[in-house]
Amino acid sequence: MQVSDLRGILQYIPRFRDRIFVIALDGEIVESENFSNVLLDLAVLRSLNVKVVIVHGARHQIEQRAARLGTPITNADGAGITDERTLSISLDAATRVTHEIMEGLTSVDLRAAYANAIIAYPAGILGGVDQQYTGRVDRVDSASLQFFLDQGIIPVLPPLGFDGDGKTYRINSDTVAVEVADALRAAKIIFLCESGSLRVDGHLVRQLSVEEADAMVKKHQLPSEHQRPLEQKLEAAARACRQGIPRVHLLDGHVNEALLAELFSSEGIGTMVHSNEYQHIRRAFKKDVRRIMTLIRQSVQNEELIHRTRHDIVSRIEDYWVLEIDRNLAGCIALHPYPEAGMAELACLYVSKTQENAGYGRKLMTFIENLARNEGFKELFALSTQAFVYLQQKGGFHEADPAALPPRRREKYEQSGRHSKVLIKALAKSDAAHGEP
Repeated sequence: MQVSDLRGILQYIPRFRDRIFVIALDGEIVESENFSNVLLDLAVLRSLNVKVVIVHGARHQIEQRAARLGTPITNADGAGITDERTLSISLDAATRVTHEIMEGLTSVDLRAAYANAIIAYPAGILGGVDQQYTGRVDRVDSASLQFFLDQGIIPVLPPLGFDGDGKTYRINSDTVAVEVADALRAAKIIFLCESGSLRVDGHLVRQLSVEEADAMVKKHQLPSEHQRPLEQKLEAAARACRQGIPRVHLLDGHVNEALLAELFSSEGIGTMVHSNEYQHIRRAFKKDVRRIMTLIRQSVQNEELIHRTRHDIVSRIEDYWVLEIDRNLAGCIALHPYPEAGMAELACLYVSKTQENAGYGRKLMTFIENLARNEGFKELFALSTQAFVYLQQKGGFHEADPAALPPRRREKYEQSGRHSKVLIKALAKSDAAHGEP
């Protein structure tokens, strides 16, 4: 691990300390070879004083047990009818999964406790069909769960609920995870999925807003081989976000260190559904100057960007904008106005190496272009020694003679001795109102 990687991790620790994460484990993941690695990841989270609640599924184990017994079942994931035979098999399977998780947590020196904290009621008759022993969450005994958490104990919850008469109901584990997170005001739900992260046309979908998640489910845009499981996860994630959970993550539970890689990097390796703005461009403030200088330092040393002192940036701070990803500075750009010439300069464009090839450079350019257009500038120019091909191909700039520069800027250009290429782009009129993405 590089020192820069460690610094990247350290910035998350104060934010996560004493927060509650609900970890939702598909039953298949508990039986997978990677489960031992998941346990180690959980031990790391606990060492950082992250409070963890585990909710697990049992579909995989229910199907396996039913097949061994030769007994047909009405439903395995708790989202359909549960007859008496299916409930009996579900109880045996879920109890076994809970036990395996408890054994695993003990093996990594973590204390855990089974918690019958889900108070349920029967789902009743839906569409004219009695759902029998399928249940719905009435409420969560958050006081008992909070007691365990305060004692450093990880509560483990099976996909089962109990009513006031002692009857047991099968409940979908994704639903349990959402209701538990809501009751505890958790910071995150993390689904370690059998179906993996969300991919469309082979490409990982890294972030989705609630609206985008809803649209994907509604339009059935998910991969056919995992469509229903992923739809259930996205539906649960969107519901959680609407109920106030800021972030919900979908991870491939078979990937080693997926949990840590997702949580301790700004982009992660899974799919995140978010209820508030995850990435945005905002004006830079004086408190950002040190971080901007640190961000661009290597690029300045490589002579990609011109050297700027702290005074240079502070004196024109109103020209600078930064890209934040999950509240971490990931890029910057500046727009220097030359109103006497009807031109503005796109300058100091930089995106962190860890965020390359994700389209953020183009996003920053588009933002500045729209800003310049809405402020009435007719042309945008940029000076570059090494990124001129990128600016031409991605930004639509074309090379021009230095004589095209505004007189004030041309004087600085000649004094610098950098012999940068001059690139210019005409700004077409637009009625679009500008705003921070």
